[in-house]
Amino acid sequence: MTGNQALIAALARGERLPKEDFIRLIAARSPGDCEFAASLARETALREFGRKIYLRGLIEFTSFCKNDCYYCGLRRSNRSAGRYRLSEEEILLCCRWGYAHGLRTFVLQGGEDPYFTDERVVSMIRAVKAEFPDCAITLSIGERPYESYARFREAGADRYLLRHETASPAHYGKLHPPEMSFENRIRSLHDLIALGFQTGCGMMIGAPFQTPENLAEDLLFMQELKPQMIGMGPFLPHRDTPFRDEPPGMAEETLFLLSIVRLMHPKVLLPATTALGTLLPGGRERGILAGANVVMPNISPEEARARYLLYDNKLGTAGAAADSLLQLRESIRAIGYEPDTGRGDYRWEDHHD
Repeated sequence: MTGNQALIAALARGERLPKEDFIRLIAARSPGDCEFAASLARETALREFGRKIYLRGLIEFTSFCKNDCYYCGLRRSNRSAGRYRLSEEEILLCCRWGYAHGLRTFVLQGGEDPYFTDERVVSMIRAVKAEFPDCAITLSIGERPYESYARFREAGADRYLLRHETASPAHYGKLHPPEMSFENRIRSLHDLIALGFQTGCGMMIGAPFQTPENLAEDLLFMQELKPQMIGMGPFLPHRDTPFRDEPPGMAEETLFLLSIVRLMHPKVLLPATTALGTLLPGGRERGILAGANVVMPNISPEEARARYLLYDNKLGTAGAAADSLLQLRESIRAIGYEPDTGRGDYRWEDHHD
């Protein structure tokens, strides 16, 4: 066993590592280290969840965004972006289709669109909950005041995804314009947890200017935050952003960090992302074999999927949603797992330090 593998084994035993060990793990990882981490992460996920892979129906309901993040194709300065908003009835149509196909979690995701006021978001949540009371609603609509989050929770939202992107204020400043605040992003995450949301954070792997030290800080930040969900995928450039010429993140590094996160957070809900599937053929399946246990098939209308482009060449933007869902189920079964369309809630009573 190598020195790095001894550190990985320590994480699997529930031990905590100092920042220096995480930096070493990330900077000096070898293919053998990746394989070793994946095997332990796979064992951990199987112990906690069996062979279930939770499917979440993703509905991208607005491509408008007031922010100007340097990496995102939806940034407000991108004049070439295809902008659209789904009506409440269109969102319900997506939910009806997803419900008929067995899905019991809907992820309502969009840019930070001022059109969707608290009142409109609350109306959307209540409409979905009224028709589908047995379903979970996950929101992914960015930073809002505490009072807004409280209203969404009261209306019936169950989960909230808000990637922290980086735990380094200096690195955050290199990815976002000056009017965006690292402190506000972190405040938002703590507010969501305080309000009882099943809360998700996460980061891009291989983002511009990212260092092994930044990733070590991310791991330590999440260790203290104790989120219920962690979303990580590789950075992928978009041709109409300042980072258009930056290289994409590495698939192997993303898979390795998925495994490390699974070992650190045995019970967390951990998606194999669309970005990973875009970068690497069979990437979502590889993510599952590295410890992930959630996949989010896109059930947005096809014309919307083609316009909600966070990065270039996004997987799943063409073709019927039914075909994509069928192929996804088959690919999950082909690697020995079983797609599960239930709510797949985080098990609060099992959450330990």
